Amino acid sequence: MIEHQPAQSRFILRKDDQECVLDYSVQGDTIDFTHTYVPFRLRGQGLAELLVGEGLKWAREQDFRIEASCWYVRKFL
Repeated sequence: MIEHQPAQSRFILRKDDQECVLDYSVQGDTIDFTHTYVPFRLRGQGLAELLVGEGLKWAREQDFRIEASCWYVRKFL
């Protein structure tokens, strides 16, 4: 369901031919989750929360120090 695209530094979730996105950047041992986006008609379904959960799980498995420029991701730290 959720696809990690490391070359593009993002996680995506496709639904109804639309993409929900969690972007990040990595500097050394620190990952910064910079942006989440869910198309308007897909909002309110918990899709951003699924993306953030997957992104944070992956970052912890990689032993990154986690930061969040994105206000939405900050809610989960």
